[in-house]
Amino acid sequence: MALSRPALITLTALAPVSWGTTYAVTTEFLPPDRPLFTALVRALPAGLLLLALARVLPRGAWWWKAAVLGALNIGAFFPLLFLSAYRLPGGLAAVVGSAGPLFVAGLSALLLGQRPSARTLATGAVAAFGVSLVVLRAAGALDTLGLLAAVASTASMSTGTVLTQRWGRPEGVGPLALTGWQLTAGGLLIAPLAFLAEGAPPALDGRAVGGYLYLAVANTALAYWLWFRGIGRMTATQVTFLGPLSPLTAAVVGWAALGQALTPLQLVGMGLAFGATVAGQFVTRPSRTVGVTGRDVHTGATDVRDAAVRR
Repeated sequence: MALSRPALITLTALAPVSWGTTYAVTTEFLPPDRPLFTALVRALPAGLLLLALARVLPRGAWWWKAAVLGALNIGAFFPLLFLSAYRLPGGLAAVVGSAGPLFVAGLSALLLGQRPSARTLATGAVAAFGVSLVVLRAAGALDTLGLLAAVASTASMSTGTVLTQRWGRPEGVGPLALTGWQLTAGGLLIAPLAFLAEGAPPALDGRAVGGYLYLAVANTALAYWLWFRGIGRMTATQVTFLGPLSPLTAAVVGWAALGQALTPLQLVGMGLAFGATVAGQFVTRPSRTVGVTGRDVHTGATDVRDAAVRR
């Protein structure tokens, strides 16, 4: 049975909502100052779990395509994101990340032939402005390396999102396997960086184990499966417009669970960003097919592997 469009959008939106809990989980449950180890534990176990469930390996050109997508969406994105967050003041990394819809709109025009409308660009700018009101703090000077890392991380994820839609997936392969390929490839790329930069893994107590299990299973395996599944059914721009839900969720979790105050200006920013997120689902025509090697098929599968069920 095919999902309705509101249900599809809601399920895809659960991915950035889940990612918005990462900061609270990291600060409250995980060892400090181990960003690369955390990225590794998020990506590699999740990828191997999905590979075990899907039981499908890449074939032919999909070995290098999976490696490229894994590097862009996971292997390069995670370290660059952490680097920017550590070096930039006052949530600036989140603001740069919230410009993702603008990056994707430009890349979609180049790679997918989808010209962005003025309304799309304006909505993306409103989303970034709203997020800036929520997370920006006047603290410290701009760090050039941190700013470059923030721009590079956003460009990396945006390019990966557009290429995921451009390449589709091989015939008979569902988003579960495609997600597993990317997480595994990204995790393997992060592994040597983590051990070279941070040394041996830290000792873990029960809280840390629970935090890592949440990040690997719900925050990464499930969330990225929903994300890539959404890319196959919506335009890349529509999917990326859901991204601002991540910093908004982080702000709400900080208020509800960590006792962080929300100012009236932040509430205005949340309203603007959320409104732009909703509007972003209507500024572009929804994708009706998902690219599959050899032919395009209409989507609407509800099976977890999404390979054999057609509308």
